[in-house]
Amino acid sequence: MEVNDALVQQLADLARLEFNEQEKTAIRGDLQRMITFVEKLNELDTTHVKPLLHLTADYNVFREDEVITTITREEGLQNAPAATSEYFEVPKVIKK
Repeated sequence: MEVNDALVQQLADLARLEFNEQEKTAIRGDLQRMITFVEKLNELDTTHVKPLLHLTADYNVFREDEVITTITREEGLQNAPAATSEYFEVPKVIKK
C-alpha cells in the first residue's frame, strides 16, 4: 500500500489535526514504514500458530478482599475547603 498526501490529509481530517508540509512529510514516511512492517509480517507462515488470548500464563488471579481503614472520615475532611461533618460540599453544577 502506498501512502500519499491524500491519505495523510484524510487521516488528519478524521483525527481533527492540522499539519504543516514538513510534518506531513514526516508522518507520510512514518506511516509508510509501519505499513511496510505489517506487510512484512504477512509473509510469515502462521498456519499452525495458535491465537494469543492472554499475554501471560496467569488467568484470573484474585486476592482476598480485605477492608482496611487507611484514614478516618474526619482526617479525610479536615483539609476540604467546604465540608459538613460527613461529606464534601461542592458547588452546584446542574442548572434548571
